Amino acid sequence: MALEFTIRRENELPATPEQVWDAVATGPGNLGWLYPMEIEPREGGVVSRGPSTVTVWDPPRRFACRHESEDSSSDLEYLIEAREDGGTVLHIVIHRVLSGSAGDDWAAKTDGADKHADFYHHTLGQYLRYFSGRPATFVQAQGPAAATEANAFTVLRRGLGLTDDIAEGDAVRLAPVGLDPLEAVVDYLNPHFIGLRTADGLYRFFGRNAWGIPVGLSHHLFAADVDQQQTEQAWRGWLDRVFA
Repeated sequence: MALEFTIRRENELPATPEQVWDAVATGPGNLGWLYPMEIEPREGGVVSRGPSTVTVWDPPRRFACRHESEDSSSDLEYLIEAREDGGTVLHIVIHRVLSGSAGDDWAAKTDGADKHADFYHHTLGQYLRYFSGRPATFVQAQGPAAATEANAFTVLRRGLGLTDDIAEGDAVRLAPVGLDPLEAVVDYLNPHFIGLRTADGLYRFFGRNAWGIPVGLSHHLFAADVDQQQTEQAWRGWLDRVFA
């Protein structure tokens, strides 16, 4: 019997339909809020998500792609709707079907995917409000095996210097050991995710230990002089020190 789940979101965004399209349906746009995803701009084009195939290409209104494997399929669809006030509503649908064995972690996978969707699409809103159209450097790193422990995300939070009284919207100055200080606003904060927005970056931290995966990070950096490899090594080193 096939297993399936669907994620649906409706996101009001401070941007034009064209800006939203560029953010969700182009490779450079995805770097600013999601992760590297190259998209061949045509129906039938190749998408590096899976990989997938573009099934709908209707700029700036609708984009969809589909990934298929021997025992699963995954569909992603964006529907972009202009608002009278000049903003845009983005409708998102992600649908996955698994016909093979799900193992023991199907519930964890679906729960993790659902919660990640909220964080990613919050980040999309931050990107469009503060950095729309700016080239981004994407940096990511994953913690060591110790970063899967039940308290791992609490350890990461303490390593950043975020005290228990910090809340969303607070301005903070953080000094992660071995890295440049961060003057930031806490734009997202819950038991599984931390979002920090600086003048030139969106810093994202993921408590994936809740789903049996090491905690990690992915940052979208908009300064012109970012050395991607050096910055990634620095953050990976920081994670290793935090969980040593």
